Amino acid sequence: MTQVYDLLDKLKDLLRANPNVFTVTFGDISEVDLNKTTMFPLSHVNISNVVFENNVINFTVQLLCLDIVDYNKKGAVDDIFYGNNNLQDVYNTQLQVVADVVEAFKRGSLYSERLQLLANPSAQPFKDRFENELAGWGVNFDVSLPNETSIC
Repeated sequence: MTQVYDLLDKLKDLLRANPNVFTVTFGDISEVDLNKTTMFPLSHVNISNVVFENNVINFTVQLLCLDIVDYNKKGAVDDIFYGNNNLQDVYNTQLQVVADVVEAFKRGSLYSERLQLLANPSAQPFKDRFENELAGWGVNFDVSLPNETSIC
């Protein structure tokens, strides 16, 4: 049984190939050293649930795509709508990472590898203060993989 490895390796490779991702991590987000600023932008993968159904295995995957919010030393004077930080840039680039992953499942490389989304995922923006001020998108999605385990 290699489905966990298959899913994680394909997600890791897809995320690492994205120009808006520098680091890919797996597991509990609280165990990632978020104070280390050289690792951002970061994509974090976690598997939260597995359901066995007939000849497939359904994984619930949590994906966080995040980056550091930087503040300009000069205050915004021309357009206070955008403020003096890169929050909108972070939301824009990290949402593109999420969209690239979803498209890979729907009709791209992951779809051709027999990994299929079970529903249309929705992404939620977040802005939190961990060790750094981080912002990005969180998305949960269910992925179906063939169960190739034999009872023989």
